[in-house]
Amino acid sequence: MIRHGLSASEFWNKLPWKQFRRNLFRLQKRLWKAIRANDLRKAKSLQKLILKSRAARLLAIRQVTQLNAGKKTPGIDSKASLTHQERLDLSVLLKSNVNTWTHQGLREIPIPKKDGSTRLLKVPTMYDRAWQCLVKYAIEPAHEATFQERSYGFRPGRAAHDAQKHLFDNLKSNVNGITKRVIELDIEKCFDRISHTAIMDRLIAPLGIKNGIFRCLKTGVSPEFPEQGTPQGGVVSPLLANIALNGIETIHSSVRYADDMVFFLKPKDDAQKILDQIRQFLAKRGMNVSERKTKITAATDGFDFLGWHFKVQKNGKFRSQPSVDNFQKFREKVKKIVNNSNYGARVKAKKLAPIVRGWRNYHQFCKLDGSRFRLWHINKRTWKVFNKESKLTRYHVNHLIDKAFPAIPYHENRFVMVKGDKSPFDGDILYWAKRNSALYDGRTSKLLKKQNHTCGYCSHLLIGEERVHLHHKDGNHHNCKDKNLMVVHESCHDLIHKSKSDCREPGATKVARPDLTERCGE
Repeated sequence: MIRHGLSASEFWNKLPWKQFRRNLFRLQKRLWKAIRANDLRKAKSLQKLILKSRAARLLAIRQVTQLNAGKKTPGIDSKASLTHQERLDLSVLLKSNVNTWTHQGLREIPIPKKDGSTRLLKVPTMYDRAWQCLVKYAIEPAHEATFQERSYGFRPGRAAHDAQKHLFDNLKSNVNGITKRVIELDIEKCFDRISHTAIMDRLIAPLGIKNGIFRCLKTGVSPEFPEQGTPQGGVVSPLLANIALNGIETIHSSVRYADDMVFFLKPKDDAQKILDQIRQFLAKRGMNVSERKTKITAATDGFDFLGWHFKVQKNGKFRSQPSVDNFQKFREKVKKIVNNSNYGARVKAKKLAPIVRGWRNYHQFCKLDGSRFRLWHINKRTWKVFNKESKLTRYHVNHLIDKAFPAIPYHENRFVMVKGDKSPFDGDILYWAKRNSALYDGRTSKLLKKQNHTCGYCSHLLIGEERVHLHHKDGNHHNCKDKNLMVVHESCHDLIHKSKSDCREPGATKVARPDLTERCGE
């Protein structure tokens, strides 16, 4: 790469990221349309172009090293970050070895589950993650053109709230939800049992990508099941799981979020017949239904899904609330911070704010009446601790409580679902820009409309998965007047401040892209 006398950091920051995003999106849009037109030859040719694209390479490296939530999680090589020079060297390495890439080992991290067991999170190295991200850019648009519209997990432009709204539409009073039952489907060790053959047979990609994906799967393989499993923790793993499970929604009326599924049963539907069809579908892909966790439940008895508890009341009205497990997990997080004696009230308030805001945002389309879900008791307990520990006046304690428990408006069952089978790769930029703007809270949404749904720094439309921040133009975070605020990409915010020391602005909370731990309550 030509630097013209610039240092590696200056060169990296001055790269035309806006133009790179535009170039990559143009290729992905053409790929999506080629698959819709059933032109596989053209589609595979476009996938090869994406792999060779300098824009795609650099964006993939930037994604895994700067933007992803797990960007600081080291792999087996213990590298938790890359210098600017290492990023540029990685781009050269990807260019020459993209079709012959060999994965290193995976770092295994045990994650406790709700039932007391553990699952292994297998984390690739930073270099392997960059390769996986680049390959994902090439195969995701192709499969987005074939995915069922009732699948919402780990897909661009879709989220858990779409699944929540779909449940409401199928169980509300005017569709006789009170008479329905549901199948709460649980797939036994889904990610660990997916057949490699099932993935490879359904993967739309040229031979070079297929060989690389196959080597990726074999790297995370279990000795007990050498022909099964996709490692949880990889960038491309959720997409591969979606590829294997795509089509299960057509068996019967249902909603799916990754491997979590709910099937809707009318009074005359034969539940056992549907379960037999599901078992046959999964058997072809190396998976089994968990007989212990799969249940047939009356809608009036209620069931848990994605951290929510859904129930049709005796009067026929549908209600969703945070599940007991989800609320208990959230309560434990708050309790751990409030009762910690290692730091004072101000630090506690700063640590509590993002946790409380994230929980409230995720559940903002629920029925949150009563003191429990309004967090009255938690708020009162926190006030007592703050008042006892600090030497501040009552006014300042109340101010800290307001900061720790930010108010979020609630809109029960008012989320607007994504239209049909629309995809961010379909070229309807205005629809996705407006939709992404609507996924933020009041102030950020208002500013996005004022900025015509574009980033205030790079002027690029906010249509991607990258989060947005509120930037204070004068550097004073206490001056929150609209004229002093500007909505920018997270990465643009980093560029403005030349470092990552600037915290994410509390006002710019995205409500429909929750963290997975917040979603599952795990």
